[in-house]
Amino acid sequence: MIKQELQALGYRNWIVIGDAAFPLHSRPGVRTIFINDEIPIVLQEVLDELERVQNVSPRIYLARELAEIPNDRAPGIGQYRRRIEGALRGYPAREMEFRSLSLLLEDSANKFTVLVFKTSTALPYSGIFIELDSGYWDPESERDMRERLEKKLRIEST
Repeated sequence: MIKQELQALGYRNWIVIGDAAFPLHSRPGVRTIFINDEIPIVLQEVLDELERVQNVSPRIYLARELAEIPNDRAPGIGQYRRRIEGALRGYPAREMEFRSLSLLLEDSANKFTVLVFKTSTALPYSGIFIELDSGYWDPESERDMRERLEKKLRIEST
């Protein structure tokens, strides 16, 4: 199921692997699919598929709050953090406040599809946010091309 859902996505789309309490959005740009599995397992499947297709690369975000939750307030959160670290397989994860991630998601949903996999994980701030970027054109290549174009325009305008 995950494979079929991801095939249509491209850069600037978002994937959220949400916890059991992640809200069901009513916006037309947000699709929610319920998966009766835990976030680390779904994350592994999503990354496996993104590596297979290679047309997009994941930019992964975690809620900054996740690192601050003590185990006595949310039993199992320490083990969950370790499982996520393993599931990421070396992919870097940026941290942002959950509220900021939610705002980014809402803004993106106005223009692009956001795919939410709602899971059975019941831990606070445990969702994973993935912004898709081009898998075959990196920011350095884009910057390089833009500089060449600017240089060419300056030469042509003189």
